Amino acid sequence: MSQARCHLRAALFLAAVSPRGATTGVTARRGLSAWPAPQEPGMEYQDAVRTLNTLQTNAGYLEQVKRQRGDPQTQLEAMKLYLARSGLQVEDLDQLNIIHVTGTKGKGSTCAFTERVLRSYGLKTGFFSSPHLVQVRERIRINGQPISPELFTKHFWHLYHRLEETKDSSSCVSMPAYFRFLTLMAFHIFLQEKVDLAVVEVGIGGAYDCTNIIRKPVVCGVSSLGIDHTSLLGDTVEEIAWQKGGIFKRGVPAFTVLQPDGPLAVLRDRAQQISCPLYLCPPLEALEEGGPPLTLGLDGEHQRFNAALALQLARCWLQQKGHQGLGELKVSRPSVLRQMPLAPVFQPTPHMRHGLRDTEWLGRTQVLRRGPLTWYLDGAHTASSVQACVRWFHQALLRGHRPGRGPEVRILLFNSTGDRDSAALLKLLQPCQFDYAVFCPNLTEVSSAGNADQQNFMVTLDQVLLRCLAHQQYWSHLAEAQASPDLWSSPSLEPGEPTSSLLASHPPRTHSTSSLVFSCISHALQWISQGRDPVFQPPSLPQGLLAHPVAGSGAGVLREAGAIHVLVTGSLHLVGGVLKLLEPALSQ
Repeated sequence: MSQARCHLRAALFLAAVSPRGATTGVTARRGLSAWPAPQEPGMEYQDAVRTLNTLQTNAGYLEQVKRQRGDPQTQLEAMKLYLARSGLQVEDLDQLNIIHVTGTKGKGSTCAFTERVLRSYGLKTGFFSSPHLVQVRERIRINGQPISPELFTKHFWHLYHRLEETKDSSSCVSMPAYFRFLTLMAFHIFLQEKVDLAVVEVGIGGAYDCTNIIRKPVVCGVSSLGIDHTSLLGDTVEEIAWQKGGIFKRGVPAFTVLQPDGPLAVLRDRAQQISCPLYLCPPLEALEEGGPPLTLGLDGEHQRFNAALALQLARCWLQQKGHQGLGELKVSRPSVLRQMPLAPVFQPTPHMRHGLRDTEWLGRTQVLRRGPLTWYLDGAHTASSVQACVRWFHQALLRGHRPGRGPEVRILLFNSTGDRDSAALLKLLQPCQFDYAVFCPNLTEVSSAGNADQQNFMVTLDQVLLRCLAHQQYWSHLAEAQASPDLWSSPSLEPGEPTSSLLASHPPRTHSTSSLVFSCISHALQWISQGRDPVFQPPSLPQGLLAHPVAGSGAGVLREAGAIHVLVTGSLHLVGGVLKLLEPALSQ
């Protein structure tokens, strides 16, 4: 048996792997089969999701996108063909009042704020986003709620059979890939449900994204930009800004938040080329002047940028549709900033205030307090979003700090997928002074056969476990390279932001953080919680879970701890798996 296979077996059966013994350089052999057993599709929700999952690997979609990165029109023409085969034309989408939002960090939160603000006006809303956390139907929402399993099943099979009936025998691809299929499905549902407006979050890209088939949005938004998905979007933030600005349409107003000069100039030039009026959002503080501070349903200072963008998008939509009560305009600030017009500064209306306050967006700066355990969930997966996550975690610890009867333990639960630089993300997390770093794949259980919503056919079990072993090695190397205890007293914060007194008071490390690799999320949570979470109560610990010395000694520490703080980050899919286990009601 190869060395890599030995480590995988250890991860599967012992759940904890020594950081020094892991060797990720060995090429993994073909792992356990990720393909479902052949079956005749039924009409149940799980059958629909399993069939949808078979589209994950359809036609090497991502490789195709990479090859055609410079030719977005090819992508849109393919999407138009799928749309026509599904029974719709691009002109039909013009009937939808769409708010189209892209960005690298915060676009989902911006969409959530925008949808909730407009729903507070009594409007019927549609909302399309990705990825999902627990169930795939979360991606398509009506009035803020995921569509029902029955509605998902009905529309899925109708669209699936329609595409089967219209396939071209000369084509090797009869079905669109996973995200394209769901995009088509969302359009059909929004039209049939006759929503007043639809908030549509762009997928990975912008110019070539399949949602960019929308040609007449009411308004567009660009949230914070940074480095992400470089293999698809480009190696620099300016290249990424060019792609994201591809959703701009002639004459359609667009808004963005304060960006570094480089990407901001790219967005401005992109907008000017097609006569798209682009505005820079003033900070939320400008809208709060003269009135009470705004309360946000999503925690973290970075959410204030997303809320500021959401208010501009919502107000622009309301203004174009002739709604009254848009908030009194203020006159106090320059009209041009960084050679870009400044968006209106106005007094938020009661509807806007209520919408921001009542916004919910699971898995983003979310805190669950359960007995001695506090779970901090944030699907940060880029350098800038992880930096924001560290600041939020630091502030949440300060606010929630209560002297306990026993020691406090801090645990990092992390995974990262795709082409992201995991070592760089882990380095940003290092100053949080974790006692244990835990790594596991985005699998709730070792076998996901009974959970179609979280199946992933793009990777094998071998591959995801080897990646977790690599994360553990990165963490171990970072700890060994730590030359001075002073590094622990200065978290990666914004320039000028004070160092956390709570983090600084945590005793400096003189040894490396203990780290463990588990084969699935369930095993990781069982070890972390030690039966002390009042909701997450698995029947029994798997045999051999405490066989590793670190797992065994750590179990004793966790059982005696007065408070356990667990930060779950790095991947939204990991956060989704954790939520599925901690909040069983989300699966119903």
